[in-house]
Amino acid sequence: MEKLGEIKNKYQEIITQLQDPELVSDFEKFEELSKKRKELEKIIERSKELDETSQRITENKSIIAGGEDPELVSLATGELVQLEQRQKELAEELEKAIKDEGQGSQSYAAIIEIRAGTGGEEAALFAGDLYEMYTKYANLQGWKQKVLESHPSELKGIKEIIFELKNGNIYSQMKYEGGVHRVQRIPETEKMGRVHTSTASVAVLPKPRKAEIKINPGDLKIDVYKSSGPGGQNVNKRETAVRITHLPTGMVITSQTERNLLQNKANAMAILEARLLERQEEKRVAKLSGQRKEQIGSAKRSEKIRTYNFPQDRITDHRIKKSWHGIEEIMNGKMDKMIENLQEGLKS
Repeated sequence: MEKLGEIKNKYQEIITQLQDPELVSDFEKFEELSKKRKELEKIIERSKELDETSQRITENKSIIAGGEDPELVSLATGELVQLEQRQKELAEELEKAIKDEGQGSQSYAAIIEIRAGTGGEEAALFAGDLYEMYTKYANLQGWKQKVLESHPSELKGIKEIIFELKNGNIYSQMKYEGGVHRVQRIPETEKMGRVHTSTASVAVLPKPRKAEIKINPGDLKIDVYKSSGPGGQNVNKRETAVRITHLPTGMVITSQTERNLLQNKANAMAILEARLLERQEEKRVAKLSGQRKEQIGSAKRSEKIRTYNFPQDRITDHRIKKSWHGIEEIMNGKMDKMIENLQEGLKS
């Protein structure tokens, strides 16, 4: 109740700030406050529904205890069971929402990197399947997506793709997807019907807000060149592809998905900022705990987290030791249950 009171006070403070005429000139802050207002509104509305449900339970119990009208008592008794079940559900939802409120990762957009691993062309095809799964899930969530860099394979797979998801609490929902994903299935190119095992790696990075990462232009070496296709051939006569080297860290970022040089540069800078924020977060966690946490940063890239077994119609996440059937449905973006189980099982 104390935490709920703090949330209501915070909500009123945000409403007051949003009414400030000068805020219109600071769109980023306005957008951030608006998102926070919606998040807090959901908690407050759930609290109100819980109060109303509890009040109805008290009224029904009073009717039952009075026993004056048998028909009314029967109706109240039947409704009481449903109300008590709803009360329990609302209390659990409210408790979870209050615990989640205020976590720094909640309002982050995300930059997701998918790379083909072991398994040759089948690994590239699997990387493409993962990209399609996340794309369909994002569409169902109403998120906006933008490809920042992509390297397709010759058989319509993906060697590497980096894309941004925004317009939602994306990082908090997607952060547990980071790691090595393994697939077991019969590849389209397999003539003997044998099951092959291939892998693809996924990295999920929070996209920094403008004030979080400041890059000195003098720390950057920027090269431009002609973009190329899957076979290495040039597909653009003008130099629109960009390679940015961050000299202090040695990070090298490329982007060639757009036909516009400035847009490719913006894409590359977005990737660089996200990777620098990830490195900054790793250092912060290491300083606090004395060691790298399992779920932070690139530690999760080397860990085999999940197996997609197509012959047995099963996906297994090895971290929470849980499996889900209906693999085709999940690959079509129906990931809600899996995401929910991971949030419950892995949240510290």
